[in-house]
Amino acid sequence: MATDFSVSLKKIIDELSLTPLYMPKEPEEIMITNSNISRPGLQLTGYFDFFDKTRILVFGHTEFSYLSRFGVEQQQYVIDSIFRFGPPAVILCRSYEFNDAMMRCATERGIPVLQSSETTSGLTAALVTYLSAELAPRITRHGVLVEVYGEGSLIIGDSGVGKSETAIELMKRGHRLIADDAVEIRRINNSTLIGQSPQNIRHFVELRGVGIINARNLFGMGSIKLSEKIDLVINLELWDSKKVYDRMGLENEYMEILGIDVPIMTIPVKPGRNLSNIIEVAAMNNRQKKMGYNAAQDLLTSLGMEIDEELTEKRVVDNWN
Repeated sequence: MATDFSVSLKKIIDELSLTPLYMPKEPEEIMITNSNISRPGLQLTGYFDFFDKTRILVFGHTEFSYLSRFGVEQQQYVIDSIFRFGPPAVILCRSYEFNDAMMRCATERGIPVLQSSETTSGLTAALVTYLSAELAPRITRHGVLVEVYGEGSLIIGDSGVGKSETAIELMKRGHRLIADDAVEIRRINNSTLIGQSPQNIRHFVELRGVGIINARNLFGMGSIKLSEKIDLVINLELWDSKKVYDRMGLENEYMEILGIDVPIMTIPVKPGRNLSNIIEVAAMNNRQKKMGYNAAQDLLTSLGMEIDEELTEKRVVDNWN
């Protein structure tokens, strides 16, 4: 899947500990834009329908075993038929050597060739995982992301409602901060959202009346985390006496983020309410619901009451500021 984002070949080399065998120019200048990769099995036989030249090519035991059937000239012909499309890079797995046929084709076509000691399956899995994260569609939204009992909880709400103060209290209770003020959200696949902080404000928290603090330095390494899956959205809003809030938990509300529906809870804020306690319970309750247990439905069933199906229907709401 091609994206509007890119990652340099240098970052891939560093991340996967690859060894450059041939580099036509500096790896920082070579940009990868496709999160998919190719193992050119069919292309070695001459079939190029649907071949995507923007993908990194991975050569493993199967590919080299097929090429070994030919002499150097035939190998060069087969490899050049692929390299003429100009793939962004080629990776040789299992520490396979850079043979003469491939060297000639790479230098003539200007194709970077890298080497890995990993097995083909291991390298492929690591490469796809890394590219999927680096090239994922993303948005940045105002909020605070914390990990509470293993649940990634995205806290949103109007400025000044108490998001950062609540995050500080959660850190003091042993939970971890991922991002404050700005949360960069990436869609890794059709069901997973990963949130992290922009690099330039990572670990910093703004507390009105106190100023900027560094959560990592103040509370220790155990209080922070670089990224986390978003499992739950918590919308903090000032208590409105005229508004009717959900008291049973039967209503299933979701927020759509990058095409994925995430459960959302609206928590009214007023003096005397312990938000950190409430968010802890919300996180644990959300985990129970994912495991198939709903306390409200269980209570109504035990009382012999019928459950209104309209309340349990999925409703998507928009609560972004």
